[in-house]
Amino acid sequence: MLFVGQRGFWDEQQRVAKLQEKKPILTHLTESIPWETFRPLLDKGYSQECKSNAGRKRIDPLILFRKPMLQQLFNLSDEEVEFQVNDRRSFEEFAGLGVMNNIPDATIVAFFRERLRKAGVIEELFEMFEGYLRDQGLEARGGQIIDATLVPVPKQRNNREENKGIKADRLPDGWDENPNRLQQKDLYARWLKKNGINHYCYKNSICIDAEHSFIRRFIVTPANIHDSQMLPMLLDPENHDDYVWADSAYAGECIEDLLSLGGFEVASIKRARAITLLARAA
Repeated sequence: MLFVGQRGFWDEQQRVAKLQEKKPILTHLTESIPWETFRPLLDKGYSQECKSNAGRKRIDPLILFRKPMLQQLFNLSDEEVEFQVNDRRSFEEFAGLGVMNNIPDATIVAFFRERLRKAGVIEELFEMFEGYLRDQGLEARGGQIIDATLVPVPKQRNNREENKGIKADRLPDGWDENPNRLQQKDLYARWLKKNGINHYCYKNSICIDAEHSFIRRFIVTPANIHDSQMLPMLLDPENHDDYVWADSAYAGECIEDLLSLGGFEVASIKRARAITLLARAA
């Protein structure tokens, strides 16, 4: 007969040790990356903040920053990374959180990322992080997997004239007079019909390192931009392996010509759902 008792402190410690042995990469990054070097750039996102000590103490920006890093590495949405940090101990540890800490939700992370975007430091932060990955021997290798995923956003309640102006990349009349309303409007997401279903969303095009499964490059566009248009900006010249995998969205003579100009030889393109070999270095 088996008896299940209450877990003690040492049981939890042994559980964490076993998890770290089986999936050591995130633990290795947590311990080896000098996270404090990111702080000067992260603090720029709070440079315009009121300096009053009143109110709730702000969350350490380093904790908030590690969640977008998980998103980059594993292609997670704000809601997905919130769930994974709650569900997976390795993600929780990487984010700098313990079992007694409250985990920032998706909305907080989204607001934080918007602060960094307005401060103009996002690209520099990601480049620093990529540099540390290379320093730890996690260079891009094993070939490249190119893919695109839809990122849904709340549907907008605009009239026909307002939508006409947005599609023409023009701010609808009167919107600039109400900044609070404007902050709640999305001017860049677009509709896309896929498998007979209409989606209002963005498109996240990514280049994945086939060996480590880390995302090395990404581009976010309105959903109506075709996948293939992002290929030139996604291909990673630093990947040690010559192969590129993609699906049929990247097929066509223009893509073949582009790959040839980049020194790639088109190997095979199959119109199937599964990712297939697209090209290898000539």
